[in-house]
Amino acid sequence: MAKQNIYILGIESSCDDTSAAVIQNGKVLSNVVASQKIHEAYGGVVPELASRAHQQNIVPVVDQALEKAGISKEDLSAIAFTRGPGLMGSLLVGTSFAKSLAYGLNIPLIDVNHMQAHILAHFIEEENFKKPPFPFLAMTISGGHTQIVKVNNYFDMTVIGETIDDAVGEAYDKSGKILGLGYPAGPEIDKRAQLGNPKAFPFTKPKVDGLNFSFSGLKTAILYFIQKETKAHPNFIEENLNDVCASIQYTIIGILIDKLKKASKETGIHHIAIGGGVSANSGIRKALKDGEQKFGWTTYIPKFEYTTDNAAMIAIVGYLKFLESDFAEQDVMASARLKI
Repeated sequence: MAKQNIYILGIESSCDDTSAAVIQNGKVLSNVVASQKIHEAYGGVVPELASRAHQQNIVPVVDQALEKAGISKEDLSAIAFTRGPGLMGSLLVGTSFAKSLAYGLNIPLIDVNHMQAHILAHFIEEENFKKPPFPFLAMTISGGHTQIVKVNNYFDMTVIGETIDDAVGEAYDKSGKILGLGYPAGPEIDKRAQLGNPKAFPFTKPKVDGLNFSFSGLKTAILYFIQKETKAHPNFIEENLNDVCASIQYTIIGILIDKLKKASKETGIHHIAIGGGVSANSGIRKALKDGEQKFGWTTYIPKFEYTTDNAAMIAIVGYLKFLESDFAEQDVMASARLKI
């Protein structure tokens, strides 16, 4: 008997990217992302503008995802959407659209935790990409989150370490702002870091107990350092920008890897996966790969397009939940502070 085709439409609208994807039996047929450039002028995401842009983008993005997948909406088996965490106005757009479409097509609705989705993106069917075995450690690093999660099964996850203040993505963006770089600053710092000396300017790593992180102290140290140096040498930033970026990145990566080492040692788990927008950073990817030689890890790094916010990761969670008939009711509500 031929295998039944399960088509899941995933919808992601947690922050400033409107995304829709179609997955067939775990394989991505389409993954469309509409980014919002409007926030660059403000140096950060403006929630009200984000939700308005989602309203404009969601219908064309879903249309495009279905068209690229070569199916019609009548072929869909279920609709998965990001329930949270995220910006409430943005989440409401995706939630309302998903509920209406599922109701209209009379097919199941599946709610997805955005942070679980970053981790479960590793289970998208992709050639030449190995999937982590359970249990594994996942480090999710993004503009809004920094967590180490012990993953026992698809839906059995425990946060064992997280940031007590700023997320790692914020540390990059706020450092970039201090240096006069554009938003988002992460990719620019990463690019310049590759041209600079990572040990030119030593920054102190914050001392935080257990497996938790802190980045606010580092951000303040960078601010005071730049203020002091530019007072003495007005051209300090432009003359040393690559070295400063390399030193900031070296410190941030050191903080992340130190905690991962500690987590691996404490749990006895040597399978390490990363996810979230900041995992696109070349320095972090290299440090993780180096960990295979240094610490005996096996590392799992998703395809670039599945690291930032995207609907393919929502759709794969939808597929895994569909197999377990784990569906949401029509009265399901978006939640800005949804926990793993």
